[in-house]
Amino acid sequence: MNYDEAINLITSKSNFYIDLSLDRITAVLEKLDNPEKNLKYIHVAGTNGKGSVCTMLDSVLREAGYRTGLYTSPHIWEYTERIKVDGVEISREDFAKYAEKIVNLGIHLTEFEILTVIMFLYFRDKKVDIAILETGLGGRFDATNVIRQNLCSIITHIDLDHTERLGNTKDKIAFEKAGIIKPHCPVITSEGYEAIRDKADETDSMFILASPYVNPEFIQALALRGNHQVENLALVITAINYLFKNIDDNTIIEGLRKVKNPCRFQFVEERNLIIDASHNPNGIQALRDNLDWFFPQEKRRFVFGCLKNKDYKKMMNILFREGDEIYLNEFDYPNAAGYNELVGNSPYPAKRYEKETVLTPDKLNIICGSFYMIGGMEWLKSLPV
Repeated sequence: MNYDEAINLITSKSNFYIDLSLDRITAVLEKLDNPEKNLKYIHVAGTNGKGSVCTMLDSVLREAGYRTGLYTSPHIWEYTERIKVDGVEISREDFAKYAEKIVNLGIHLTEFEILTVIMFLYFRDKKVDIAILETGLGGRFDATNVIRQNLCSIITHIDLDHTERLGNTKDKIAFEKAGIIKPHCPVITSEGYEAIRDKADETDSMFILASPYVNPEFIQALALRGNHQVENLALVITAINYLFKNIDDNTIIEGLRKVKNPCRFQFVEERNLIIDASHNPNGIQALRDNLDWFFPQEKRRFVFGCLKNKDYKKMMNILFREGDEIYLNEFDYPNAAGYNELVGNSPYPAKRYEKETVLTPDKLNIICGSFYMIGGMEWLKSLPV
């Protein structure tokens, strides 16, 4: 099996579904001698900020000399982006090799479960010192939650998203995220939801509330833009200070300078372009706040598209203002919202985005709304991160 064959198999309709359970992946891992068992983990859940927290931790720990494994989702252009060791993506050859091994076991898995098993096998074989795991959906029944222990759990900002699966209140969603808390393993968060505190008590786990104060030198060093990143950074610094007493401030600063997380308020100066994969109202609010803070006087040109199951009416009402030039993108993805659905809910006049639409630097161009939309815009690959 080559890489393309592996991707076709993983993304087939029979695998592309969500089924919140740990039974199937547990059975597969047992057949593979439980590759997840002897690794050290930092496990991250939350509505927004998970990927940023994970990439910050990865960069700082690598700067400190640790061999890291990083598992994030979704990817932007290639599935191999999701699985990295020491900052380097898994090779296509290794990806295909592990995928074939898993499929040959004959136990039907979802796409995310297959990817998660590939990750566990790869991290074990590469003998990583610390594996940093981002949950895919929720926490309690997320495929990554087959691990039994971790160095710590981190729960980032919680808001309403995936309500059809996780619940329609923040408290219900917090309960699902708190499912990653492990017995006698600390949990770090910046929000004191009762469900998280209760789970910490139940598992005899230390509950650590991250301090909102962050050393200004750390904020200045951080390569990721956006005011919302300060809350994420506070979680990272709290985790490092608690778990890694040997890491000094200079190492943290150097690690933060080297963080790369494409499409999270990514600014490409020569194109006067912001690329931001915010895909729910809370993320869009952070984007709007950052635009108003960093570019208050710039005239704006938006390219916006999102999935049907997102609250796109609310997102567009948060994002757009009178006088903005707005293009709505009906991108090629099974669950993408159509142009007519979007334009009928836009608070201001909008046009259909076409590939020929010219995004000239006379205005601040903002491409936002969905990882899947951005992933389909091939020309963005060549832009500097």
